[in-house]
Amino acid sequence: MFRNWRIGSVNGALLAAYFIPVWTLVAFNIIVAPVHGLYERPSVAVALYLSDHLQMAGMDTVRAAWLLALGRLTVVAFFVIYLALLCIPRTRKNGGSDEALGIALAIGSLLSFASMVMASKVGEMAALRLHATELLLLLGAAIVLVIEKPVATPKTVEAAAPASLHPASLQPASLQPLALEQAELLHNR
Repeated sequence: MFRNWRIGSVNGALLAAYFIPVWTLVAFNIIVAPVHGLYERPSVAVALYLSDHLQMAGMDTVRAAWLLALGRLTVVAFFVIYLALLCIPRTRKNGGSDEALGIALAIGSLLSFASMVMASKVGEMAALRLHATELLLLLGAAIVLVIEKPVATPKTVEAAAPASLHPASLQPASLQPLALEQAELLHNR
């Protein structure tokens, strides 16, 4: 059962098992109460950076919080799509689900890197460690995804059985053109 699972598939599934519930909960808290949700630990660095360095207040902060929640929900959606595609064995074997994982890793890395930079600017060390850890998880999965190639499907080779020769010619019967492929000319009637 587990012979056709690649390391990248298992790594992506483990990342999805972390990011889907955690980032969904953070985004849901921001959607319900934008300012309160923005000042919780996973997003406090962004909130402090927006208020201290960009001097955002009121509705601008709420819009930025909703934009952050939208970004997190986008990453969650691509992880969900990745898990759905991962459940199909044929797609998992040829690496068809890697595109959804790659998009989730790219957007998630961008959000984590930006949050990490904001955390370092405002001096929030707990948020810095959290975002650095998430960024390292995402970058490690991206490296595995780039290095590991999908297994090439073996080409089926027909067994060379003794072919019966067509009496009209010395070609095997399997190489004779089909009746519908033959041109019907006036002198062939």
